[in-house]
Amino acid sequence: MANEPIASLPLVQIELRQPYVIYVGDVKEIAYAKTGLGLVEWRKEMCFGQLRHDEGCTDLGIRDVTIAEAAEASVGSIIIGVAPSGGRLSESWLNDLTEAATLGIDIVSGMHEKLSAFPGLVSAAKKSGARLIDIRTPPTSLPIGTGIKRRGKRLLTVGTDCAVGKKYTALALEKEMHARNMSADFRATGQTGIMIAGQGIPIDSVVSDFISGAAEVISPDASSDDHWDLIEGQGALTNPSYAGVSLGLLHGSQPDALVLCHDPHRKYHLGSTTYGLVSIAEAIDTNLIMARRVNPSARFVGVAINSSAMTKDERTSFFQQCSDETGLPVVDPLLTGTGPIVDHILSQSW
Repeated sequence: MANEPIASLPLVQIELRQPYVIYVGDVKEIAYAKTGLGLVEWRKEMCFGQLRHDEGCTDLGIRDVTIAEAAEASVGSIIIGVAPSGGRLSESWLNDLTEAATLGIDIVSGMHEKLSAFPGLVSAAKKSGARLIDIRTPPTSLPIGTGIKRRGKRLLTVGTDCAVGKKYTALALEKEMHARNMSADFRATGQTGIMIAGQGIPIDSVVSDFISGAAEVISPDASSDDHWDLIEGQGALTNPSYAGVSLGLLHGSQPDALVLCHDPHRKYHLGSTTYGLVSIAEAIDTNLIMARRVNPSARFVGVAINSSAMTKDERTSFFQQCSDETGLPVVDPLLTGTGPIVDHILSQSW
């Protein structure tokens, strides 16, 4: 199987029953709700509401509903919209999820811990016909990475940390490129991205030897030289917890272009009070060293900032400072759009 042509290997493909209720449970830290936030941002029309234990829990900005209301409205799926460190389901969620499964509502999880590990939930789903869908289940028989150059162009979003906008940036770039009639595809590498795109590979669930090979499967030979694959990054090379998956994805993606994503208000890596974030300049240098191992022409084409906590004047000043330091266009994918980055890409010789 390792010698099978990469393009013939399947991605994880899913079809979720709509509409969705996004399950928040008792999680109070917004940084752990990126699945729910991503679905609300990019697939809001499919979201019927959110289910929280109380008003003190993370608010995704959509209406609160109960399981009874969801069943009455023929909701198709309850999607676990939070992912605390470690990717384990909380015991405090099981009553809600089991009740929903009993009523025939599919349960969708992007956690590392499988829904099938809970006998009561399995029994409830079996009786009602509800599906238990684990997104973080990679395809079998993935190849090792080859490092062979593939047709087309690839852009990988990388970051100074986890949950700093890599998925949003790749999706926003796809939207901008499509608006300009460019050939481009978002390539999902995480549970939320797969739910949004309907296909991909959960790269952090792949055995380490096969991560770069999985990245090659995600972005095979393109149909034309000018097609762009916009690959969703994971983790950060400078994060002591997740650098392994980041490096494998970087090498397998073999990017022509990179965009650095950063949250200027975060001082320490998510979940840590020991390791501080490196500077934008150091993150760029570190990623370029590793990217040029597989593509000597790799270059950065922009910086994406989460500036949601800034005033307009603060944003303007910070963006100008970053642009002066890096020589790159600086954007907030949601607030200012990614047009300047696409302009920069189009101005380059590839």
